[in-house]
Amino acid sequence: MTEHGQSSAVADPIATSLVYPEGSRINERGHLEVAGCDVVDLAAEFGTPAYLYAEDDMRNRARAYRDAFAARTDNFEILFASKAFPCTAAYRLFAEEGLSVDVASGGELHMALQAGFEPTRIHMHGNNKSDEEISLAARVGVGHLILDSFDEIERCERLLDGPQDVLIRVTPGIKPSTHDYIQTGQLDSKFGFGLEDGLAAQAIERVLRSDVLNLVGLHAHIGSQIFELEPYSLAIRAIGELAGDWCRLVNVGGGLGIAYTAEDEPPSIESYVDVKVRGVTDVFGDDVRILIEPGRSLVGNAGLTAYRVGTVKEIPGVRTYAAVDGGISDNLRPMLYGSRYEALIADRAAAVPETVVTVAGMHCESGDVLVRDATLASPTVGDVLVTPATGAYGYAMASNYNGVTRPPVIFCRNGEARVVVRREAYEDLTSRDVDG
Repeated sequence: MTEHGQSSAVADPIATSLVYPEGSRINERGHLEVAGCDVVDLAAEFGTPAYLYAEDDMRNRARAYRDAFAARTDNFEILFASKAFPCTAAYRLFAEEGLSVDVASGGELHMALQAGFEPTRIHMHGNNKSDEEISLAARVGVGHLILDSFDEIERCERLLDGPQDVLIRVTPGIKPSTHDYIQTGQLDSKFGFGLEDGLAAQAIERVLRSDVLNLVGLHAHIGSQIFELEPYSLAIRAIGELAGDWCRLVNVGGGLGIAYTAEDEPPSIESYVDVKVRGVTDVFGDDVRILIEPGRSLVGNAGLTAYRVGTVKEIPGVRTYAAVDGGISDNLRPMLYGSRYEALIADRAAAVPETVVTVAGMHCESGDVLVRDATLASPTVGDVLVTPATGAYGYAMASNYNGVTRPPVIFCRNGEARVVVRREAYEDLTSRDVDG
């Protein structure tokens, strides 16, 4: 027998998958198990939909990033790109693992502080920071502001009293192979100062003359869900021409892709870190501190979403729909980006998949489809259906569309499950009303 109680002659496809959380398996009941917790039992206890996370998976990915850097340099800083999973418990977990954090709003800044991040380890992003957000960042003493526009430079100089360390965000003109909506490094971008049009150089000159802004480095993020490594090297070389003696930090962003389906083969954390360290060292030298901002690759495969099948509709010769009790309100990515996911009937995880099914949501939208043409064990009403790799941007983009309450977040570890964000109640939908 293997350590998971399965016959050594039969490989557990869940245990060997890159898509599911580390430590997932098919247990002796034939159910999907995550971090020692039976997903069917979790669905019965906490209800559905529910976001389920393997806590040790997130910790181990953070440690993998730390170890990969430590093997190559001691001059680095890893920032949790918290927009991927802005949950107080996740902020706290990554703070405990020694990471810093990037935030892109006053709300994310508030959660990072509440979770225990030292203000000096917080980096404040945003292409349109408000006066209130800039003032709050300065008041609490964030480590760095990342400047995104000339208007923002003027606002900072008007609002700030004392010196503030800042980085200039540069759009280096590099367009990686990913969805257009998550490309950020090309010239035509709402983010940062262009390299090709000379605006980045102008911004640097402008900030170096400032009495309150202390320019200490450069920032470049070319996009998300990227499998190619060469664009990172190109981006680093491109921004290298801007550096001067003032440049002590180079933040080369995030972007490492993850496996959403069995066909996906993302680069390893080690190879990703190696490209960035070698790139910065070759261009900027050994004395420059290297910063990166992983988000999706820390949390994406650590989480999955559990649903309950409520309706199975067969249209002969056309399609079979399995409708679940969530959809666009808890995972917007398939509708926004056309993102592809896998699905599994957690009650019969070991069963041979035999039925082509389209997993539909319960919302009043024809486009509310989570997975098209998934091959599943034949679904029945009441089954627990899971979509893996929803740990990034599911919770972050969740909404109350159709008056649906947002799901809970459950952290699982060593066979124990705990609620870190409760399920919303109907009363929450009206709790902010001030009329009637």
